[in-house]
Amino acid sequence: MKLLIPNNYSWIKGLAVIAMLALSACATPPPADDPEAVAEYNEINDPLEPTNRVILEANLFFDDILLKPLAQGYRFVLPEPARDGIRNALDNLRSPVILLNDLLQGEWERAFQTTMRFCINTTIGIGGLFDVASDLGLKSHDEDFGQTLAVWGAGEGPFLMLPLFGPSNIRDAVGLAVDSFSNPFTYYFDNIGYEWANYTRTGLTALDKRSRNLELLDELEKTSLDFYSALRNLYRQRRADEILNGQPGANTTAPGVTFQFDDGKPRNETLLKN
Repeated sequence: MKLLIPNNYSWIKGLAVIAMLALSACATPPPADDPEAVAEYNEINDPLEPTNRVILEANLFFDDILLKPLAQGYRFVLPEPARDGIRNALDNLRSPVILLNDLLQGEWERAFQTTMRFCINTTIGIGGLFDVASDLGLKSHDEDFGQTLAVWGAGEGPFLMLPLFGPSNIRDAVGLAVDSFSNPFTYYFDNIGYEWANYTRTGLTALDKRSRNLELLDELEKTSLDFYSALRNLYRQRRADEILNGQPGANTTAPGVTFQFDDGKPRNETLLKN
């Protein structure tokens, strides 16, 4: 079998170019003789904020004209059981990436669980459409190389707003690229001439994630004083929870994020859905 580098990675080159351009538009650090301002600047850790905000506006434009309407139509046309089946199949195709990162983090029990889930759902679950493994007590979990780098002790680095992919940071952007190259299904589909399967998988993943966060993001945009800052805080909160596998103490309240719902009761919102 011929091993080819997948031809759908032009987005990585695009991210590299944008990252270089971003370096020319950094936030101005506060004067060194203002320790409180310096401490706040370091805590926010967003030196590329001016560029990030421009990218967010571009992402929102793309979302308004294409992704959000498609996600609404996806939810309207397909009943929930059908959407669940698609999500199960997509999660099943990500199993090799999850398994690799389970192993890299020394999570042997979770690695065994991932392996068993893949075997059961691929066979009994008809290619992953049905999550039979969860019914047998093998609950799903997610891992990625950004989380692995965090477990290894790598810092998150400055906050980034990636074109199309949304909130991230240096560590997670590297993890995103590594995960993309480490999924054997990507190479398999390319090698058998089914490049369309990779594009379809990417498109369905985006639609599924957007459809599951329609209300949350609408509410966040409507109730937050600064949507950009709220997204940044929510992203960091979710990643902290994922890195610690949801253990107590990880889900800390994001500073400055408060939501006012229709019942008039302010409360902290749930994490963005993967």
